[in-house]
Amino acid sequence: MMLKEAIYHRPKNNFAYAYNETTLHIRLQTKKNDVDNVELIHGDPYVWENSEWVSAKTPMTKIGSDDLYDYWLAEVSPEFRRLRYGFSLTSSEEKLTLTEKGFFEEEPKDCGLYYCFPFLNKADVFRAPAWAKDTIWYQIFPERFANGNKDNDPEGALPWGSTEPSTTNLFGGDFEGVIEHIDHLVDLGITGIYFTPIFKARSNHKYDTIDYMEIDPQFGDKETFKKLVEVCHDKGIKVMLDAVFNHSGYYWAPFQDVLKNGKDSKYSDWFHIWDFPVQTKPKPNYDAFAFVSDMPKLNTENQEVKDYLLEVGRYWVREFDIDGWRLDVANEVDHQFWREFRQAVKAEKEDVYILGEIWHDSMPWLQGDQFDAVMNYPFTTATLDYLAKNVTKAEDFANSITKVLNSYPKNVNEVAFNLLGSHDTPRILTICGDDKNKLKLLFLFQLSFIGAPCIYYGDEISMTGEQDPGCRKCMIWEKEDQDGDMFGFVKRLTHLRKERATFGNHGDIRFIQASNETNHVMYEKISDEETILFIVNNSDQELVVTLPESTKGKVLNDIWNDEEFAYEAEVLQAKLPPYGFQILSYM
Repeated sequence: MMLKEAIYHRPKNNFAYAYNETTLHIRLQTKKNDVDNVELIHGDPYVWENSEWVSAKTPMTKIGSDDLYDYWLAEVSPEFRRLRYGFSLTSSEEKLTLTEKGFFEEEPKDCGLYYCFPFLNKADVFRAPAWAKDTIWYQIFPERFANGNKDNDPEGALPWGSTEPSTTNLFGGDFEGVIEHIDHLVDLGITGIYFTPIFKARSNHKYDTIDYMEIDPQFGDKETFKKLVEVCHDKGIKVMLDAVFNHSGYYWAPFQDVLKNGKDSKYSDWFHIWDFPVQTKPKPNYDAFAFVSDMPKLNTENQEVKDYLLEVGRYWVREFDIDGWRLDVANEVDHQFWREFRQAVKAEKEDVYILGEIWHDSMPWLQGDQFDAVMNYPFTTATLDYLAKNVTKAEDFANSITKVLNSYPKNVNEVAFNLLGSHDTPRILTICGDDKNKLKLLFLFQLSFIGAPCIYYGDEISMTGEQDPGCRKCMIWEKEDQDGDMFGFVKRLTHLRKERATFGNHGDIRFIQASNETNHVMYEKISDEETILFIVNNSDQELVVTLPESTKGKVLNDIWNDEEFAYEAEVLQAKLPPYGFQILSYM
């Protein structure tokens, strides 16, 4: 008997959504290996013949499994943009129909019992900027990327790379340095730069904003920044800035006024102050980021605060033509503010990309009215745990990634911001125990996955570093000290991503094999043009694997080694070295 408790659907979010203006995606969850076939029963609620509702059946495809569930998908294009639907489930022992009103042994004829997608309104379709789907991001921590202008070095700036980074030292990285080295990014295949905060602040990380309308003088002035954006755009590179709207810095003028004037300050309601006088030690008597007194939380429900921050969002888009905003601690800001923020910045430039920093389930922010994407930390965790840390095996990895893919609609997954490392984490090569073969497997999976990948500056040349501040070393520019082999490897992947749509972000992904015994995974990227098969050997042993039946009789192209061959044997096998991989394409 089917386990009914495991069968789940709801007519919204990631289970029922408009993929585009004409197409609906309907998903169903069932217990793993419990149901043999599922069909989607569907029809327009107002189409009847001979006093009976007219419906059709479309087979649902099992698109993946995790440790507990199977996930099924059907794609339908309702003629009149309305849909009533249910599910016909078959196992070896029984057949059931699931509707909004529960399970039935016989298929109900009354469409009023079925799930309802009332109308496919164009305004309700999730829309991220079209360019975001094909962007390869590169994260720059401005203080540590390159020093191009010694004249704007902050007081006490140290010679470039002369010592290990600390939480307070400065090396003079600036905009001119980025401009000088823009060809490094072009050569690598980068099409988007994500800058951590550039606004005036006291710290070296700049997340403690002093002035949201001014650039920190150690990075340059507004004219230099405008030049940087123009240079990036000329090179086909988008520019995304980092905004901290959850909290301000301690030295932001309105907070200083509150410290001075207390409840008589005209800014006293700009923050969440519990009582007066304001107290910063030993603990603040106001809401702050964590309990850090230097980062007082902003009251984004206050209209004056809201007006100010919305103008910040508009200003940098309007005056400098930036292409995106990354929003720090986005989950702690109220949803209504983000709805108004989206409307404000997209009124200035319709295809601005809005990225939220959220570490957990983000569906409430990804319904088309707030963010275009979030930082895909569940992807990060699953990938690092398997390929870098060896704390999970192949099956857990495949299960976790499948769960990630089914947590959101497909059009959300296509623009998810997929990072491996950042200014907040140890360097990925360090996490790999300095094993460069494992680092290559990380890049391979990241750059062949669905979504928009982001490379943290220096990872492409095998930089190392422990947790912050160790991960914020000065970028290495001496060619003899860079890992040219790793750079070439990443460059090859970015070019494959651009040259072959299926390899990049225009192919559906599914796991074919995942073996804990050999610790290898096999996954496919599938499109109308081709199927690309990836085999990854995450072990220190040579691996011989049997290829799937779908490769029999096909001409196979090894697109990494640029070889073409056809297998004639009954059993098709591939041999991989330790921590090796193979990429095969076929029609």
